[in-house]
Amino acid sequence: MSDNSNQFIFLGTGTSQGVPVIGCTDPVCLSNDPRDKRLRASAMVIYKGMHILIDCGPDFRQQMLRENLSDVDAILISHEHNDHIIGLDDVRPLNFKMKKDMPIYGMPRVLNDIKYRFPYVFSAVKYPGTPSIELRPITDDKFNINGVEITPLPVKHGNLDIYGYRIGNMAYLTDISEIPDETMKLLEGLDILIIDALRKEYSHHSHLILDESIDYAKRIKAKKTYFTHISYEMGFYEEVEKELPPHMHLGYDGLKLNFS
Repeated sequence: MSDNSNQFIFLGTGTSQGVPVIGCTDPVCLSNDPRDKRLRASAMVIYKGMHILIDCGPDFRQQMLRENLSDVDAILISHEHNDHIIGLDDVRPLNFKMKKDMPIYGMPRVLNDIKYRFPYVFSAVKYPGTPSIELRPITDDKFNINGVEITPLPVKHGNLDIYGYRIGNMAYLTDISEIPDETMKLLEGLDILIIDALRKEYSHHSHLILDESIDYAKRIKAKKTYFTHISYEMGFYEEVEKELPPHMHLGYDGLKLNFS
């Protein structure tokens, strides 16, 4: 993992409510450790000179400014829940900078939902300054973005079929409750696995809890595994990190990883 040109950036590692949750008085919500402050889950992959955003939630603007990022060449959408798409209006300054539409990749169902959530973007008569978006439907097949091969990873989010993504030897799987056997085969030979881990206890209908995530990580055998989509119920970063198996870590906002 020495190729510094290929980088994964955790833009956000929190749940749909973020951490701290509004009004929460749990000690984790009140923590002064910046690693316990979690914006909504999203990631930037810088690979072969391309800046590829995975999901675009309500904290997108804040995340880009925090990381001093000003380029996005394409956006991959995992699924249509608000915490993964509702920041799309903020691609406007990127439209102006790059002087082109923003390509957005996702399942046809997900792209149709984006049209429903942002009708003004797709109006026949557009208000000046409206985001310019090009929707590009994908299937389970691999596809290419300017020389970068993307492998969709079909997974389950409760009863919902969604995508994770593999780029090079990195795979990103957020908001998942099950990885089908066929997808497990697509996860061989990873340097880095990023996988959903909501909390330690109390199983969830549409997310993995920590023990389930660790079990998948042991089966996948990536060189390193990082957990994301973390709620305050997981506990303090510093304490949980000490309890994890070797080569497994909690992700945190702003963490940067190199991969091949």
